[in-house]
Amino acid sequence: MNRVVVEHPVLAHRLAQLRDRRTDGDTFRRLVAEVSGLLAYEALRDLGTSDVLVDTPVADAAPARRVSEVVLLVPILRAGLGMVQAIQEVVPLTEVAHVGLRRDEATLRSEVYLDRVPRDLHGRRVMVCDPMLATGGSLAQACDLVTARGAAEVAALCILASEPGLAVFGAAHPGVRVFCAAVDAGLDDAGYIVPGLGDAGDRLFGPPG
Repeated sequence: MNRVVVEHPVLAHRLAQLRDRRTDGDTFRRLVAEVSGLLAYEALRDLGTSDVLVDTPVADAAPARRVSEVVLLVPILRAGLGMVQAIQEVVPLTEVAHVGLRRDEATLRSEVYLDRVPRDLHGRRVMVCDPMLATGGSLAQACDLVTARGAAEVAALCILASEPGLAVFGAAHPGVRVFCAAVDAGLDDAGYIVPGLGDAGDRLFGPPG
């Protein structure tokens, strides 16, 4: 299975608030950040570390570990931006490379309009960030990009996923694990997750002008 559903009462509580149509924009942004940080914590359990010695207030040269691996965060614009800062607050060493995908509302297919991903990702760990895995097309396209450039390990961080989207994405990238807080059953005719939480980008940043 390419999914890892992180089940925890704290996450479930925040997800309920995110789903609620009465949740205002400021609260929604805070909740997206909190959930993103918790998911990243779970997704990066095997993050590379190195052994070090530190002097504590009561002892010299105490053994300890520090993170030594730099994670490349790839947020899919625009909604993925709402996840980045919280992940950086949890993960000590990160870099950020943006990918912009524009969805055709008629075909539900997306095209790249911004690509700031390094050309050589050999040996790198990449985490693609998108709050909503709906049809699976945008996430698959972003992962196409980073795997084609040689990323050693790729994971996807999504707050909410759909069963159809996971099927599409899993067929395209069976080796990429999706970490999410919940999986919903279906999509509506416009490609939104049902019951979902609406358009994450609009609820984070307001409707496009």
